[in-house]
Amino acid sequence: MTDKPQGGKPGDDSAAEEAVIKAAEEAAAAGTGESGSDDLATAKRELAERTGDLQRLQAEYQNYRKRVERDRLTVREIAVSNILESLIPVLDDIGRAREHGEVTGGFKSVAESLETVVAKLGLQQFGKEGEPFDPTMHEALMHSYSSDVTEDTCVQILQPGYRIGERIIRPAMVAVAEPQPGSQASSPDAEPKSADADKSDGDSDS
Repeated sequence: MTDKPQGGKPGDDSAAEEAVIKAAEEAAAAGTGESGSDDLATAKRELAERTGDLQRLQAEYQNYRKRVERDRLTVREIAVSNILESLIPVLDDIGRAREHGEVTGGFKSVAESLETVVAKLGLQQFGKEGEPFDPTMHEALMHSYSSDVTEDTCVQILQPGYRIGERIIRPAMVAVAEPQPGSQASSPDAEPKSADADKSDGDSDS
């Protein structure tokens, strides 16, 4: 009768199995070390990519917010400008009534309240007698010459102008006076003539 290995069954080799399992575990451990290093590099790369995507998304969102705010302000300015522009004829009527002394009593209070409200909304009136004529702000309806001015000057405001900020809603209608022709040209010639006269006098005396 043949002896059999103790603690084993036919076809069972525990030592061989243990050796195989141990070798597999070692190989797995070695593979896990290399794989872990690769996984860490991959994770860092993906993190950098996601961080860049997030930064770009934040920048796009900030630009979007700025654009929306800018558009909102533009729409508001256009709406306010349209309303104020439609009120200019009313302000003209108030101005003419004031010139004739008709802005009194309750009407005076209403007129002043309206003028205060439109001023708070940014509507500014401009155009004063004596200021230099500016074609970007004034429209000349009348023209004359005067020896009292040294440059083109608004001598009468026929209708005030209005603007909102730097935007001209309506130019001021004015009468313009220019310097009298020849009033400045005659004075420079006076000195040479006087010098020539003095020279002639000197020659005659000699």
